[in-house]
Amino acid sequence: MRKLLVIIVAGTLLSGCQTAEDGLTTSSTPVAVTGPAASAIAGDMASRLAEQIGPAGATTLKIQKDSSDFATALEAALKGWGYTVVKDGKVGKDVKPVELAYSLDGVDGQVLAQLSTQSIVLGRAYTTTAAGATPASPLSIIQRN
Repeated sequence: MRKLLVIIVAGTLLSGCQTAEDGLTTSSTPVAVTGPAASAIAGDMASRLAEQIGPAGATTLKIQKDSSDFATALEAALKGWGYTVVKDGKVGKDVKPVELAYSLDGVDGQVLAQLSTQSIVLGRAYTTTAAGATPASPLSIIQRN
């Protein structure tokens, strides 16, 4: 009888420690960045990526086919750093492209930009205006093994 009482009390106490099944929620929403802001963010993120992944001559980047202003600006910025950018997936037999994913999300009136490969993730918040964008946070770097 005593064991049953201990189990009931322990179960009651532990039931208060459960979290909701929905898990964490975020308040970010995808955002479309156009014109000078897209160019400023793409240029900054491309330069930070170049610092992390090494020389452009030996690296081919594969990005998703997209016609947004940011995708166009990012492709131009990466090519400006000397990288070969492939959108259709067609590369030579000896070339193993590095897949590059990107996202832009709106959070608390700012734009959160993220670039990621299999080995690294870069993120930074920006404040956008009609004239461009300025970094609103330090660069976040996550290296994956």
